[in-house]
Amino acid sequence: MFGAFYCQHHSFMSNTVLIGAQWGDEGKGKVVDVLTEDADLVIRMQGGNNAGHTVWVGKKKYVLHLIPSGILHPNKVCVIGNGVVMDPVHLVHELDGLKKLRIKVNKRLYISENAHLVMPYHRELDALRETSRGKGKIGTTKRGIGPTYMDKASRQGIRLGDLMQPDRFAKLLKDRLRVNNAILKANGVKPLSYQRILEDYLQAAKRLKPFVTNTLPLIHDAMGSGKRMLFEGAQGTFLDIDHGTYPYVTSSSTTAGGACTGSGVPPNRVSRVVGVMKAYTTRVGEGPFPTEDDGLGDLFHGMGREFGATTGRARRCGWLDMVMIRHASMVNGFDDLSVTNLDGLDGLDEIKVCVAYRFKGKRLEYMPASHETLEACQPIYESFAGWKRDTSSAQSWKELPLKARAYLKALSQMAGCRLSSVSVGPDRSQIIHLS
Repeated sequence: MFGAFYCQHHSFMSNTVLIGAQWGDEGKGKVVDVLTEDADLVIRMQGGNNAGHTVWVGKKKYVLHLIPSGILHPNKVCVIGNGVVMDPVHLVHELDGLKKLRIKVNKRLYISENAHLVMPYHRELDALRETSRGKGKIGTTKRGIGPTYMDKASRQGIRLGDLMQPDRFAKLLKDRLRVNNAILKANGVKPLSYQRILEDYLQAAKRLKPFVTNTLPLIHDAMGSGKRMLFEGAQGTFLDIDHGTYPYVTSSSTTAGGACTGSGVPPNRVSRVVGVMKAYTTRVGEGPFPTEDDGLGDLFHGMGREFGATTGRARRCGWLDMVMIRHASMVNGFDDLSVTNLDGLDGLDEIKVCVAYRFKGKRLEYMPASHETLEACQPIYESFAGWKRDTSSAQSWKELPLKARAYLKALSQMAGCRLSSVSVGPDRSQIIHLS
C-alpha cells in the first residue's frame, strides 16, 4: 500500500514474537488479543505480575498480569513459560477473576514447572531495597520480581515444581526463610511466619496442580504438528536487563531473545517479530527520558489516559523518540510495527518527533549505553502538523486524516519497518490493519 518505505513484507507464518518497542505500556495486550485470532498457542515467556495487559471487549475490561491475554479467546491454549516468575497466590486470584467472568481455563492453560516462585520475603526485600536507595530509587512495583530473579541467578530459588511436592517445599521454605528473616530482622522488618506462608502456598498449589507440567515437550509437540504460536512479551525493550536503560530496568529479558530462553523454543523457529509502539512515549518509574514533556502528560492525564494497569500510577509522558525505536528494531529484529494510541494526539496543533540527540554539541543517532549520558541528551525534534480530527471511529487507512497518514508514513520510514496496524482506541475493534 505504501510502496518504498516498507521493509520486506513478511506474511503471518507459524511463530510470532510480539515485543514492546519502548518502556512498556505500549498497548501490547490489545495487539496480542487481535493476533491471537491467527494463533493456536499463546506463550508468556518472562516477567511476573509487575506487568499488566489490558483488553477491552465491548464494555468489559480485562486486566491480566500472569495469564496470557489469549485466554480470552475460546479454544486457544495458553502457556506460562519457564522464564516467568510467579506469585502462586496472585495467580489463584487471577484464575478466580476469570471464573467470575465465565472464562474456562481447564485444558487451556499450562504452566511450566520450572517457573520460579515469588515469595513473601521477596516482596519485603524489594520494598526494603527500593526505600534504601533514596533519591537513586529504580521505581519498581515492589512486587518482589527483582529479588526473585536474584535468587534464581544465585541458584537459591524455589520453583513451581518444588511447590508441587509439599515435603520438599516445606524443607526449602524453612531454609530460605531462616536466611531471609535474618536479613529482614537486621533491617527492622518484622520476620515472616513460616506456618502462614506454608499454608497459603500449599493451598494455592492444590488449585494450580492441574495446570502445572513440563511445558517443553508440550510446545515442541505443538510445533511438530504445525500449530501456530504467539509469544506475548511483557514490559518493553528499554526495561530489558541487558539492552534497557540500566539500572532503571526490570530483571528479565524483555526483548525478542527472551522468547527463546523463556520458553525453550529455539531461535530458528521464530518466523516473525512484531514491535508495538505508542504514537508518543511513556514510562513508569525513574530513569532518563529525553523527550519527557509535562504539558503532554497533563493533557493525557486530564483525558483519563496513561495510568498503569498494574499499579494505577500516572505514567510519565513525552513525544515519540525514534532514536529509541530504531534501537529497539536493531535489538529485536522487527519485521513490522504496530502503532497504538494514535487517537491520543487527535487534538494537537503540532506533533514533535525526536529524530536524534544532542550531547555536548555533538549529534547522536544512537542511544548511548550510559544512563548518565542519556540523561544529559537534548532531543532534536522534527515537527508534524496535527490533524485536529477525531480518529477513534476510523475503520480503514483511507478514513484516517491525511496528516495522520503522513505522520504514520514518516514513522515507518524512520524506523525502516513496515507498518502492519494502527490502533485508534482501547476496544479490540478499534484497530486498522494495513496488510
